Amino acid sequence: MRIGVAGVGKLGEYHTGLLKEIASATPDVQFCGVFDLNRERLEEIGRKYSVPCFSSLEDMAGSCDAAVIATTTSSHFAIARQLLESGLSVFIEKPITATLEEADELIRIEQEKGLTIQVGHIERFNPALLAVEPYIGEPMYVQAERLSGFSRRVTDVSVVLDLMIHDIDLVLSLIKSDIKSIAASGVKVFSNELDMATARIEFENGAIANVTASRLSRNRLRKLRFFSKNPKSYASLDFTTGKSEVFRLVKPEQFSSKNPIKKFASKKILEQFGEIHESLNDLVLDYISPEAPKVNALKVELEHFIDSLRNGKPAVVSSADGRQALMIAGRITMEIEKNTTDLD
Repeated sequence: MRIGVAGVGKLGEYHTGLLKEIASATPDVQFCGVFDLNRERLEEIGRKYSVPCFSSLEDMAGSCDAAVIATTTSSHFAIARQLLESGLSVFIEKPITATLEEADELIRIEQEKGLTIQVGHIERFNPALLAVEPYIGEPMYVQAERLSGFSRRVTDVSVVLDLMIHDIDLVLSLIKSDIKSIAASGVKVFSNELDMATARIEFENGAIANVTASRLSRNRLRKLRFFSKNPKSYASLDFTTGKSEVFRLVKPEQFSSKNPIKKFASKKILEQFGEIHESLNDLVLDYISPEAPKVNALKVELEHFIDSLRNGKPAVVSSADGRQALMIAGRITMEIEKNTTDLD
């Protein structure tokens, strides 16, 4: 399998280094080269990683079986369409495209040619999430916060498509229900696009998700908290540190450890919740701090992409998933535009 990278900015460089690493350890994978319109940057990456540089997208398409697209959002559609029509499966960094119409056209070509599109919603592979997956029940309330500093690199899209879409995808993957309503607000500060946004998503099954994103923060924050039923539980995930915690109310025989020290620790933690112990009836608090796997999330999602092509399996984050996240991001943006505030 021959694979290349289109777009060698900061993220594209990460892909280049990891794909070269994967190819060196995988006999049936060949990293065939990189392409970028910025010739100076292209040659810099070619020298740094000792990889071939293609003079055009056509040359790259003729030399590869698959490609990673790590360019600006506005160029995703044109590049992906050309590569798909040339017979290449593609990994497209999020969001899949800038518009739903563009996403629909890519999906049409994907299906027509029997190819694969995987969308780079990297948080699906975050170690903190992987650690709590065995303990996730049925989430009914989700609180997501994603804050970062301002970057001129991404001012061509709003904070909804830049940051919030990560958590939109996570919420949609966790809550298996149709959306009932969306309320949202936001503000433009340093760019012509939304720099801060918050949304409340209500689902038909009664679940609620509050999602906040800002690129005007001095501190970087990536957190997800959710309350679930079956069993009743609370989980807290820090995507930056990879740390996660789970609190579950279970029957004594379901307690995850027979260790008396852990039982004592769980009891002490329960005391921090006040007089909640009086309402537990025959249940006990099970505190779990699962060890996050020592993995590189970007490398893992690339390996999943390669595995799906090698074995004909569906992409973990499919084009349909990417389209759904984009659709909800669009609905949130429309809600915000009804009452947008600009700080002049």
